[in-house]
Amino acid sequence: MKVYTKTGDAGKTSLIGGTRVFKNHIRIEAYGTVDELNSYIGLIRDQQVDNRMKATLLEIQDRLFTIGSSLASDPEKSKMKIPDLLEIDVEFLEKEIDFMNDLLPEMKSFVLPGGHQAVSFCHIARCVCRRAERISIELNQNEFVAKPVIKYLNRLSDYLFVAARQLTEQLKVEETPWKPRF
Repeated sequence: MKVYTKTGDAGKTSLIGGTRVFKNHIRIEAYGTVDELNSYIGLIRDQQVDNRMKATLLEIQDRLFTIGSSLASDPEKSKMKIPDLLEIDVEFLEKEIDFMNDLLPEMKSFVLPGGHQAVSFCHIARCVCRRAERISIELNQNEFVAKPVIKYLNRLSDYLFVAARQLTEQLKVEETPWKPRF
């Protein structure tokens, strides 16, 4: 199988279902941003994280491929069976958030991203996740997006924030509170 097809040389690509759209179409932006997010999740997984977080991140990467395939499908023309994102996937993130939160000190202010490379990668992934969520919401205003996609992305950004805090604790780096200047 060749990596290059030359079918995108004129700036268009195919959705699942065969519809050709420009590569800057909002549907392409949506699943492209999810792909970018998945790469950052892989970068976090390559850091000094415990086995539970590694396994969770791997599960998240799998779900992001599910989301990507959903977003890459033409909802009116695709006949291809794609994997489903389920409510249990959102619940899994919620359980992981609760597990980590129970181990963390109470948050008394906003925190500045940073302190360790792994923590910073979590914050970058969180920001990319929020962008994927915003683009998916915009897409959903004109075209079909499966409801669990937006819900999962929303919860995933929360997971990534709490994971950043968890890594701050595990790596014994200082969390920097934001102190607004008035």
